[in-house]
Amino acid sequence: MNPKFAISLYWKCQLIGWSVASLYWGYLGYISHNFKFFPGLLEFISDVATYILITHLYRNFALKHRWQLLNLNQLLKRLIPAVFILGLAYLVATLAKIYCFQVLVKPDFAQSFSLFVQLNWLGMLIAGIRLMSIWLLAYHLYQYAQREINITKENARLALITRDAQLNNLSAQLNPHFLFNSLNNIKALVIENPKSARRAIDLLSDLLRTALYGKDVLLIAIEEELGLVKDFLELEKLRMEERLQFDIETGDNVSKALVPRFSVQTLVENAIKHGIDQQKKGGLVSIKAILENGFVKIMVRNPGKVKIDPEKEGLGLRNLTERINLQFKGKASFTITNDTDSSVLSTLIIPVV
Repeated sequence: MNPKFAISLYWKCQLIGWSVASLYWGYLGYISHNFKFFPGLLEFISDVATYILITHLYRNFALKHRWQLLNLNQLLKRLIPAVFILGLAYLVATLAKIYCFQVLVKPDFAQSFSLFVQLNWLGMLIAGIRLMSIWLLAYHLYQYAQREINITKENARLALITRDAQLNNLSAQLNPHFLFNSLNNIKALVIENPKSARRAIDLLSDLLRTALYGKDVLLIAIEEELGLVKDFLELEKLRMEERLQFDIETGDNVSKALVPRFSVQTLVENAIKHGIDQQKKGGLVSIKAILENGFVKIMVRNPGKVKIDPEKEGLGLRNLTERINLQFKGKASFTITNDTDSSVLSTLIIPVV
């Protein structure tokens, strides 16, 4: 259907609801053996048009006064008198309509209007109050449901915007942090080993290109992240020489799994700063990534011993913890433990996405 001519849900319900009611009244007339098709058709059309007009005028009034935004107690105070007012409107319209049809269809109909009202007003008023109560209840329940749905959608949208803003802010914090650490490494090489310093600048250039051109990407494949880590480790090795050894191992089918950018690099940086740098002879940084029960498990092991104190975590680890909590809504985890008396194990577990 052309969108320009699409019928809204409100109008569909109005037309269907009052049509069904009018057809029911027509059926009652039919089984009474006094039914005539043409007058019955006119009554059907007039019923639907009249009661849609009454309820639509109420809808416009309610929307104008923003009743759809009221709480339940405020709304009930308005609905009780509204039921009686609509019931009276139904009574007046129905009495006038039926009396006119009786006069037009039955030439011998001689009952006065006042007597007709006197004989029929109570039953029609009760019927009107009952029908209008049903209509008002259905209409305002729908409005309430729509409001709750819209509030839920808006809250979800705001939560998503907030999460994205937090993630972008954390990413913005991480890039300078990574850059300054790398520049400090090069600074240490410039005087001691100019050749290594030049190689370090090339590596840093590659790292920065990856960081800057992919700054809007929150998740990357593990193989890309490990490529970044390998460049970082080579940069560190130029500074530390034989004191730093590293080993990278990946399990089957894990290379395309997605991880937060700089997540493994953050663990490796922490392993070097608080592990290798603190050991006179240096040591081995071992990195392993595997798939396990629908999760990506990344383990970074380094020599040393850690005292678990969340309040003393550096920027990188605090940043990583916040990022995975935001990104994976509590389904990811990050831990640092003393694996043995002489080694520390950092474990990052995130769901496969």
